[in-house]
Amino acid sequence: MNSEQCRDEEKVQEPVGRVLSIHGSEARIGLFAGILHPTSNEDNTTATVGKFLGIRRGQLLLVGIINEVSMEVPLPAREDGYGAAASVDLIGEITNEDYSGDTHFHRGVTQYPEIGDPAAHIGTHELRTIYEVEGSVAIEVGHLKQDATIAARINVNEMMNKHFAIVGSTGVGKSSGVALILQRILLARSDLRIFLLDGHNEYGHSFGDSALVVNLANLKLPFWLFTFEELLEVIYAGRPGNDEEVEILAELIPLAKSLYFQSTKQLIARRTDPKRGYTIDTPVPYRLQDLFALIDERMGKLENRSSRMNYRRLMTRIETVSNDPRYAFMFANANVGGDTMADILRHLFRWQPDGKPMTIMQLAGFPSEVVDVVVSVLCRMAFDFGLWSDGASELLFVCEEAHRYVSADRSMGFQPARRALSRIAKEGRSHGIYLGLITQRPAEIDATIISQCSTLFAMRMGNERDQQLIEAAVSDTAANLLRLLPSLGTREVVAFGAGVALPTQFTFSRLAEHLIPSNEATSGERLQARLDDRLIDLVIERWRGAMTNKQSLKEAG
Repeated sequence: MNSEQCRDEEKVQEPVGRVLSIHGSEARIGLFAGILHPTSNEDNTTATVGKFLGIRRGQLLLVGIINEVSMEVPLPAREDGYGAAASVDLIGEITNEDYSGDTHFHRGVTQYPEIGDPAAHIGTHELRTIYEVEGSVAIEVGHLKQDATIAARINVNEMMNKHFAIVGSTGVGKSSGVALILQRILLARSDLRIFLLDGHNEYGHSFGDSALVVNLANLKLPFWLFTFEELLEVIYAGRPGNDEEVEILAELIPLAKSLYFQSTKQLIARRTDPKRGYTIDTPVPYRLQDLFALIDERMGKLENRSSRMNYRRLMTRIETVSNDPRYAFMFANANVGGDTMADILRHLFRWQPDGKPMTIMQLAGFPSEVVDVVVSVLCRMAFDFGLWSDGASELLFVCEEAHRYVSADRSMGFQPARRALSRIAKEGRSHGIYLGLITQRPAEIDATIISQCSTLFAMRMGNERDQQLIEAAVSDTAANLLRLLPSLGTREVVAFGAGVALPTQFTFSRLAEHLIPSNEATSGERLQARLDDRLIDLVIERWRGAMTNKQSLKEAG
């Protein structure tokens, strides 16, 4: 044991108080009047909320976190020299099991303290023992609030394998914390792929050359990869579809898929009955011109004028959407064909990363009517890719603005997107698909979804409903730390769950200035122009171009 450890041991032996009472996992410590006004300037000499105290029981050192300090001391105790009392949550034990001098920390309490047992401050050596993260992969993300010399570490595998969530109000450093954690994960797990849904185009420059940035200009997500429900959401822009038109599409889309394979001579012997053909949601290519030809053929056989109007309206709806330049990422090659599904999966989910194991999907700039649909397609494809590959390539799926897609109000949002994210949360870990949820409004997230996240990083939150949801999600003896949430500083966080050794209050490390996430223009690139008349001309040019110049979007891809 070195000299520093010896000094810390001496501090542990200097009692600051004694146990007055025990109630379940909580002990009441009487604090000596002499320690209330310490002469030392050292931060660890004070007994205040969030600090650790150790209670000695033979070879055990019971570890607790102070959750309350009060001057309310019973008169007999005050006469014995106690000037204040502290409530302590008992969270674990430091033991010297083999008497070799090596100590180990264990969660939970095997021996409870007795009245009169001495309590003392926890020293640096004990803190290092407590926060020593077990496991082969640990990342450093900051430093402890209790002692800035001790690194805050996270067990990557435990955090990811059981999902995680990062919550906090706007402006508390949440995005920087997300970027820091993901950067560290990329360094620690070179075999892992990361897919980040970036709702505000903040992260494009935060990962340098390690990330592929995908946005409206370069995304290729052909319409035939969409399920029927997702395609209807695009065609009808969120409104309920006309029953007759929906029935027509449901009947003719499978026929259009069969026509494509017949015309390209790509019929493959399938185990299923060939007469059954493809289902409406089978992800195989088909051409819009084949679909239009089938609609036109059916329409020509009708004598009833009102029935023909349903077919005409349907064709008009599809043509309007497919010719809209904002939807070029779906319909750019609607009549060319080609089974590009394998290339799309390799590209989006980095099957062969080529130095870019991460994908940043920038969603700002997409038509608002279609953002939820795009998220639904990406979530579903990520899950199905893991399912049908038997987890061959582990993927961390990180969802910013999670409250938008899995709202607590089940009547809100796009239901296929909710179902897709729910499947990842509930079943994804079995198939190598892990989930990270990021939100500033945890009270608006479906409680069953956030409950699937076994590691929780909580930053400053002032909203009472948000705090209540987090308290409900945390089942830990140190949940009283959540009372600190309204007063946490910027970049400060309280972490609970499988990824950390025990409930931890720490401060995220500061990112380099050029890596800090920041809002970008909706085109995916920052507007580099001086604030003069030329800026107006440039804005108008880009505005009109986005609405009318379909060819420029095709070429950009």
